[in-house]
Amino acid sequence: MDDLCKKLDWRSEFQRLEGAYAPATMRAYVADVEAFETWCLTKGLGHPFPAKVETVCRFLEDEGRTKAASTVRRRLYAIRKVHRLLRMPDPTHDEDVTLAQRRVRRGKPRRPQQAKGLTRTYLERFLETEPDTPWGLRNRAMLSLGYELLTRRSELVALRDEDLTHREDGTMRVLIRRSKSDPFGDGRIAFTSVRTADLMREWIAWRGPGIGSLFCPIYQEKPINRSLETTTVKRLIKNAARRVGLDEAEIDAFSGHSMRVGAAQDLLASGFDTAAIMRAGGWKSVNVLARYLEFAEHNVWA
Repeated sequence: MDDLCKKLDWRSEFQRLEGAYAPATMRAYVADVEAFETWCLTKGLGHPFPAKVETVCRFLEDEGRTKAASTVRRRLYAIRKVHRLLRMPDPTHDEDVTLAQRRVRRGKPRRPQQAKGLTRTYLERFLETEPDTPWGLRNRAMLSLGYELLTRRSELVALRDEDLTHREDGTMRVLIRRSKSDPFGDGRIAFTSVRTADLMREWIAWRGPGIGSLFCPIYQEKPINRSLETTTVKRLIKNAARRVGLDEAEIDAFSGHSMRVGAAQDLLASGFDTAAIMRAGGWKSVNVLARYLEFAEHNVWA
């Protein structure tokens, strides 16, 4: 009976992951295990755990017919994680599972989609169209800071006042404490221009003290003491693109990563080498950075 309850209660076991993984990773794990659980039930296989090797293989191949290879790979990692949490025999390292995953990947050769870069040219146009309202004040500061720090959207909304240091030359020193490639919060240091620092000071003066997050929601022209959702970053970029009159296809190509992508492309076009750009943006993988930079190559040799 105890073992049966344990099988049925994998969600409570996932609570052990809290604090060790980012909230987005936690949500993805739960969604992926739920997808596997639902698939097993629809196939009449009963409770999925512990899973058999052939069950995992069938699931991966079925998912591969409609899902991206990266999604299927993430599903596999989630199944592996739940077996370990439940201390059950893990079928995911079996050679047949490895082969099933490779078949999915080879059956869907595709290049990863890349967000459109919000380069300096776009940034200037976007800043000009922000309205003279509290929201426009905040958004100008966010766009400018996100671009200059090459932040991910999660890094941008996680910033706090104490992460900023005002410098004598009018710029700011910023500590980015935690990121996707820095899960333990060692952090990296970045610096702003005088213009961005001025935008930040203007925003902070309007927002006032007593707010935990550097950027916060605004309701009825009053700051709300909580952090912004990461989706806000994507939305304000797309809204700015819409205001300057870009077509819908171009607007759709922008994402919350666009500031990071565009700033990296501008650095390359300005003559900075890969090592310098990796340091500036906190990249650990040359391959990931290369995808960001490939659309900037024509600027270098033009």
